[in-house]
Amino acid sequence: MDELIEQAIVDAYDDDEQLSGFHVMIGDNLAMPFETTVLGLQVTVTAIDFLVGSGIVAICRHGEHKQAIGILELPLPDPPPAGAEWIHAFRRWAG
Repeated sequence: MDELIEQAIVDAYDDDEQLSGFHVMIGDNLAMPFETTVLGLQVTVTAIDFLVGSGIVAICRHGEHKQAIGILELPLPDPPPAGAEWIHAFRRWAG
């Protein structure tokens, strides 16, 4: 995990730049789309985004509905999608 964290924040000078580094690394490495369960509903994670005030979010779809879920709160399926180690590294950094 430490190596992944270092890769994400290597050129960052403050928390905002570090957050941006994780946003890029998660977006570039997480295999999407993938399905997971949020509040008992099967959803499809279609994208990773950055929302002011919410931080890094997963864009989840269920039928016609779309919702942004904070990446720190996103339950991952078992087995997790390829690239999920970047979410784990972000959780460790943010913790």
